[in-house]
Amino acid sequence: MKIKLHLIPMGLLVYNLSHSQTPLETYIKEGFTKNLSIKQQAFALEKSMYALKEAKTLFLPNVSFKTDYFLAGGGRTVDFPAGDLLNPVYGKLNQLTNSNNFPQLQNQSILLNPNNFYDAKFRTTLPLLNLEIEYNKRIKREQVSLQKLEIDLYKRELAKEIKTAYFKYLQSIEAIKIYESALTLVNENKRINQSLYKNDKVNETVVIRAENEVTKFESLKENALQNSNSAKAYFNFLLNKTSADTIIIDTTYKAAATQLTDSKSIAQREELAKLKIGSTINQNLNGLSKSYLIPKLNTFLDLGSQGFDWTFDDKTRYYFFGLALQWDIFSGGKNYFKTKQVELDTKIIQTQTDYVTQQLQLQYTISINNYKAALSNYLGAASALNTSKKYYADILRLYKEGQVLFIELLDAQNQLIQSQLQVSISLYDTYIKTAEIERATASFNLNN
Repeated sequence: MKIKLHLIPMGLLVYNLSHSQTPLETYIKEGFTKNLSIKQQAFALEKSMYALKEAKTLFLPNVSFKTDYFLAGGGRTVDFPAGDLLNPVYGKLNQLTNSNNFPQLQNQSILLNPNNFYDAKFRTTLPLLNLEIEYNKRIKREQVSLQKLEIDLYKRELAKEIKTAYFKYLQSIEAIKIYESALTLVNENKRINQSLYKNDKVNETVVIRAENEVTKFESLKENALQNSNSAKAYFNFLLNKTSADTIIIDTTYKAAATQLTDSKSIAQREELAKLKIGSTINQNLNGLSKSYLIPKLNTFLDLGSQGFDWTFDDKTRYYFFGLALQWDIFSGGKNYFKTKQVELDTKIIQTQTDYVTQQLQLQYTISINNYKAALSNYLGAASALNTSKKYYADILRLYKEGQVLFIELLDAQNQLIQSQLQVSISLYDTYIKTAEIERATASFNLNN
């Protein structure tokens, strides 16, 4: 089997995969739109945006309609001595007019609770000064930004997982090809030994051993095939596709090596940006906890009608306008303790930021070291493969001439196959380690 060796310069190098893997780019974009975890985060973002819109509506007037109707009987009354006050006057008037035009009145007992009375009104309220509403809006806005970062974080991790799964699948395909090539070798060895046995140049044990080699590599090929199916299923799972969906293999893939510069850092990591937004939210919470120092001022306007027996006319209609001022003077220290909690949260976020920064820097350092090790393994495997090819060719020639034992041929054959596998594994492992560096530096362009 022919294996293309990618010559990679020694030193601290990385592969620029984003411009050479057209099928892979397509798969990553597909993953961004179809992956179920990304969809869940998109729904959460939409929810946060609605929460922000809800917070903004608190600044707008609120209009409500309210109706009360009362039936009453008994209860407190107010006595009004209408008869005592007016009857003497009415009596004199009747005498003067020689008539009964002014009737005698009874003292009245007026029920305080209104009976058969309604009050229907439209009430409009509007906050004029309320810092709680303002800080609530700011917090909701930052939460939207936080959720956007959460989606980017999921996308970045998904991009790395898709790349890793894709390379592992290609790695499994290469393993199958290597075992197929190995089967060609061992079948040829079997044919040669059967011929030698017929000519009494080897014993039957050699033929049996050659047949066992065929069986062994058929089993290894089957195992490689099942591993490939598993790798394929996992890759399709990341894209929310069925496990049997065909994966496009980029047979023209070539890695372009570029020098890794010091400009690569962890500064772009979404984890740090999230902590920064968390600090901003905490500052707004601090402002919210101190908003009690500023009074709240609201205004309201009632337009309605009230009267007895559902009467509606120009005498029942009314308007009522007012201002409401609320200023919390004493709360038993509740606001003070809230402020202290927010101050401690600020210290917690700062400590967490320092810790996460160290973690991400460690991850970056380890990813660089892993890449160096993978690159060294690949270059070593490539050199060993060239040696194994030459060694196998020499041993095969000597075996045909009867100058070496079959066990030596098997050893050379196994060395060749293992070298082929090691080159394939280490090559794709190098690509995987590059994806890890890309993840550690958050350098993958999510908008490609």
